[in-house]
Formats: sequence, structure tokens, C-alpha cells
Amino acid sequence: MKILDKYLLKTFLITFTTVFVILFFIFILQTVWLFISELAGKDLDLILVVKFLLFSMPRIIPLVLPLSVLLASIMTFGNLAENYEFAAMKSSGISLQRAMRVLIIFICILSFVAFWFANNVIPYAEYKFVNFRKNIAQAKPAMAIAEGQFNDVGFYNIKVNKKSGENGNILTGVTIHEKANNVGENKTVIKAKDGELISNESSSILKLVLNDGYYYQDVTPKKYEDRAKLPFIKAEFKKHIINIDLSELNKVDDSKESVNSTNGMLNVNELRYTLDSLNKNLENEIVSFSENINQRVGIKKSSIPVKKDQKKKALPNNVLSLYTNKQKSDVLKMAASNVTSNIYSIESTQKDLKDKQRDINKHLSALYEKFVIAFACFLMFFIGAPLGAIIRKGGLGLPIVFAVLIFITFHFINTFGKRLSQEGGMTPFMGSWMSSFILSPLAVLLTYRATNDNGLINFDAITTPISQLFQKISERFFPVQNKK
Repeated sequence: MKILDKYLLKTFLITFTTVFVILFFIFILQTVWLFISELAGKDLDLILVVKFLLFSMPRIIPLVLPLSVLLASIMTFGNLAENYEFAAMKSSGISLQRAMRVLIIFICILSFVAFWFANNVIPYAEYKFVNFRKNIAQAKPAMAIAEGQFNDVGFYNIKVNKKSGENGNILTGVTIHEKANNVGENKTVIKAKDGELISNESSSILKLVLNDGYYYQDVTPKKYEDRAKLPFIKAEFKKHIINIDLSELNKVDDSKESVNSTNGMLNVNELRYTLDSLNKNLENEIVSFSENINQRVGIKKSSIPVKKDQKKKALPNNVLSLYTNKQKSDVLKMAASNVTSNIYSIESTQKDLKDKQRDINKHLSALYEKFVIAFACFLMFFIGAPLGAIIRKGGLGLPIVFAVLIFITFHFINTFGKRLSQEGGMTPFMGSWMSSFILSPLAVLLTYRATNDNGLINFDAITTPISQLFQKISERFFPVQNKK
């Protein structure tokens, strides 16, 4: 490897590593902010917090890696052009393509590593991350209850004055409000001197054992005039056990990625196998529904062959004329009922088929995204490197502006295409690759202009036709002055 290649590779690697670490730290802070409600006030120890962050880190790589390549390329080649090092290279007969050769090899290796990471590490981390969020209360049950405030846990609102014990599972001063089945005030209040939380990591049931307490329950009289007396039932207990279902507590918000959506936990081979099963299931359901609806409306396949010369009995134009008025009414009611039932069946089945197709589109998008991230590194380099050579500015000023604008455009188009493809507006392939298809001509244009030492915009191509137009107008309307 020549000295120039070593110098360029060293300069790019230092810039890339610095940018990657800074951006990774910023995105980690964003992740902590997004899930702050699951971490704050839960008495989580350092090990659980570190696990939570470690499992969430790999999902950040598809955002950080292309942006780091883009910004590092602009900064590296911008510094070289600003310090006239490119001018020295070109005077020595070294072209831009020759200078980029070693970095192209590095970007190709980085793209393969990004694909391997997206295909193996991210699915595993996503699986661990989702299961960690689901089972975090079982791993440390006391985290579900914070001191000195009411905590919404399952069907109960629980408040404790103090927690103690090795895992914080010994409770003192327990007050529990049981949620009413219907909308209204709490009907049951339980107060206990102390209690203990007992859980099993393999079960979603949290057992709360209460000691030395009272049980209050409001009673709603059947007679309205007796309700003003506010009757209630009071009972004393030495030991009382409450089983709390934590499945609702650990359920991920519907606005986020659903836990049931497993496409992010699968690699390429698993996605292809799952897609094959989903497509066969969809086709079988369509065939089954079509046969069922045909039978309901009276369309059946005849197993008896019909002779060509066999004549069918002609029906009158008004079929209802064959029936009495009462029979006509019964027939019309039955027909209306069948039509309503068939319409409802079609609409419900159509919704179910759309959901199945949406699930297939999500799996296809997850499959294509593993290849998109590898190509995105390659694309961002061929946008950033020539752009840095054109603008001739290094540092963290103008390069950050260009990098952010380009990456926001790439990310917006990618997100828009992904959402549109999931809803069936376009194919999942086009939705996943749309951002790459749109920005690829920009990479070709910038590389061409940087190779030919042209600026970012050729202003002569814009100003020359305008000046020629004004000159023709002047010659036409002011011929005497032009002759002078």
C-alpha cells in the first residue's frame, strides 16, 4: 500500500470513528428519552439498566452508520480540498477516482459487515430487547411499585410507604385500591401493615402477600333511597394473598412496534421461510372464502354432466309471480337477510385479508432493509466524498449542514416508502429501495462534477442563455444604439 493510500485511509478512519462515537452517543440518549418511563422511578439497579441499553444499541446502527459514512466523507475530502492537498495530488497526476480507491475498498468491506450485522446481531438483540421489556417486572418485581405514590399495576392501584429487603420486595404501609369493573369510583380498598412480593421469572403472575390488615368494600343497595347511607363491608385479616397479572403491565404501547410483530427478530433465511408460510396461508384463505361464499349464494359446481341437446326449463320474467303474497314477503326477507349477512362476511374477510397482506408486506420490508443498509453505506460515501471535494470545506460547520439535509431526505423517503408499502400503496421492494433509487443519480452527478473539477452548480449554464436572450431583445428593439 502506497503512502497516499495509508494517509487517506488513516484520515478517514479517524474522522469516521470520531463521528460514529458522537452520533451513537446522541442516539443512545434519544433511546433513553423514549423509554424513560420504563426506567425512571422503578428502582432498577445498574445491571438492568446496562442490559436495557445493550439490547437497544444494535437497532440504532442502521441510522448511525450511513450518517457517519456521509459526514466522515464530506469532512475528510473537504479538508483535503480546503488545504489544497487535492490540487497537489492532481498536479502529480493522481485523479479523484485513484484517491478514492482504497476508501472504496474499505466501504465495500464495511457494507458486507453492515449486512452481516443486520442479518445476525440486530435480530438477536431485538429478540432479547423485546423479551427483556416483557419480563423486566418478573426479573425485579419491586420495580413495578415505587415508594410514596400510587402505582397502576394490573387491576390495582398500589401505594407503599417503604420498601426494604435485598430486592425491595418487603413492603411496609400498603394501601390498595381495586379498580371497579365498570366506570366509576373504586369500590374496594385494602390496607395492610406490611407485605411481600413473590414472583417467578417463568410466570407473568405476581403474588402479593399482605399481613395484618383491613378490607373495605362499598355495597350498592338495590333501592335508590338506601344508597345515601353509603353502606360498606369491613373485614380484618391476618394474611391475604393477591395474584396480579403483569401481562398488561409489560405490554408495549400500540403506538410503538408491537411485541407480536416478529419480523425484526428474523434473519434472511427465517424471513423467507415465514413469507412462504404467510403467502400459502393467504392463498388458502382466499380459496376457502371464495368457495364458502359461492355456496352461500347458491353457486355450486355440478358433478352431473349436462348433455348439449338437453334443454333447460324456461323461467318466467317475474319469478315472484310463482308465489303467493305471503311467500313473496318471506322470500324477500330471506333474500335481504342473506345479502346483509354476505356483505358483512365479505367486509370482515376483506379486513382480515388486508391485515394478512399488511403482515406479509412488513416481513418483505424487513427482508429488503437488510440489503438497503449495506447499499446505504456505499451510496452515502459516493455522495459525501465528491461533495466534500466540491464545497472545499472541512470541520464541523458546512459539512454537518449538508450531511443532515441529505440524511434527513434519505430517512424521510425511506420511512415514507416503508409506510406506504405496508399499506399496499406500492410494492415492498419499491418502498424499501425508493430512497436509494432517488439519491443514486445525485451520487453519480456529484462524482461526475467532482471528477471534472466543476462546481456544485454550473451557473454558466443558467446565466449564458439568459444573457443571450437579453442581447437578442436589445438588438431587435434598439438596432441604432447597438450599431453605434
